[in-house]
Amino acid sequence: MSPHPAAAAADLPRGAAAEPSPGLDDAWAHPLLGRMLRGQTRRRAMDLRHPWVLDTAVVLVVALIGLPDLLSHRSHGPFGETSDGTHPSSAVLALFACAQILPLWWRRRAPAATYFVISAVALVQWSLGVWQQAGMSALVALYSLALHGSLRALSWASALTVVQLTVAVCLLAPVEHPLLGLFFLLGTAAAAVATGLTLRIRRMYLAALEDRATRLEIERDQRVRLTAAAERARVAREMHDIIGHNLSVMVSVADGAATLAARNEERSAEALRILGDTGRQAMGELRRVLGILREDEEDERPLTPQPGVRELDALMERVRTAGLAVRYRTTGDLDSLGDGVQLTLYRIVQEALTNSLKHSGAGSSADVTITVAAGEVRIQVADTGVPRGARRPSAAQPRHGDQGHGLVGIRQRAGMYGGTVSVGPRADGHGWLVDVVLDASSGEHRP
Repeated sequence: MSPHPAAAAADLPRGAAAEPSPGLDDAWAHPLLGRMLRGQTRRRAMDLRHPWVLDTAVVLVVALIGLPDLLSHRSHGPFGETSDGTHPSSAVLALFACAQILPLWWRRRAPAATYFVISAVALVQWSLGVWQQAGMSALVALYSLALHGSLRALSWASALTVVQLTVAVCLLAPVEHPLLGLFFLLGTAAAAVATGLTLRIRRMYLAALEDRATRLEIERDQRVRLTAAAERARVAREMHDIIGHNLSVMVSVADGAATLAARNEERSAEALRILGDTGRQAMGELRRVLGILREDEEDERPLTPQPGVRELDALMERVRTAGLAVRYRTTGDLDSLGDGVQLTLYRIVQEALTNSLKHSGAGSSADVTITVAAGEVRIQVADTGVPRGARRPSAAQPRHGDQGHGLVGIRQRAGMYGGTVSVGPRADGHGWLVDVVLDASSGEHRP
């Protein structure tokens, strides 16, 4: 069992559909309530491992409470001694005490049977005019029935308790103050039932929270896997366009060179024709392997080239128009990067700014820094978070980690170039930082 029923739900990704109850999280974070809840969790775990410990403890406690009656050789009613003045022997008192206390050992395994056995023993005892403190076993059994047993059996047991106590106080074993005694006994019986039902409802509520947290965790994992698969398919489609374009250029150049070489009767003509044929074969294989990814979105194929670093200025303007103030700085020669790296860089900046706009809202600002040096490309997007006095965008959820949909795409794209991704709060605690380093030295993407 998880030590914190809502812990799994608290790790939901940014933008998840649901979140754990903030009241439960606050209770666990509270110094006193958190300690009580953790202690209760440890006791429940120990009880699951050694259930006999608690059962034995209950039996011993009730036996100690009933011990004074055995030592004094007297039987006392709820408010004084019984009116008939009977003084049963110690053996009779011990027999009735054992018959009422020992069944409590099975109070959780067979709560209904335990209660009805104790109730029958108590009825025989009262018919002989005997009252003992061990009679509180009936209250413990009634509580256990409300907590563990059938609700139908509980209703019958409650009705039987009212009738039995009324008959006992008024007819079988009258006490000095029958109305006061009956009120006290019925009140304690009602309290036992109410306490058992309250704890039963609480356990059902906690079980529902644990089940909900488990389902949300499963849904989160499924959502991350689906997002990663969709992002991989999107990347494959884009790489299909880039590689297909480059192969087309290579084949055209090879065919032109082969024709020119044939006219000049050079030996390289045959090699160039082989190069062109190999390029055409590679293009055919590429269309068969990756072209199927276009089938579901054939009508949505872009008619413009894939974006690169030259389109970043237009992206910044669109984001500024949406209300996010963006400062954009670059260092190094971005134009020297390959088409695939440029596309990856553009998509990472786009996803990071989209997340900033979604979670910080209009009125905040972001800094975008791109550095190209020593075969590496470093992309840093840092936002300032929700401005003071402004409300969080209604569609956004608090940022809990680095498994949101957009960040899954960033990780997938960075992985193509052996990149590393660091996502989290800024060092000053204000805003969010996305830091990505790509290895663009080889210019080849990694599977």
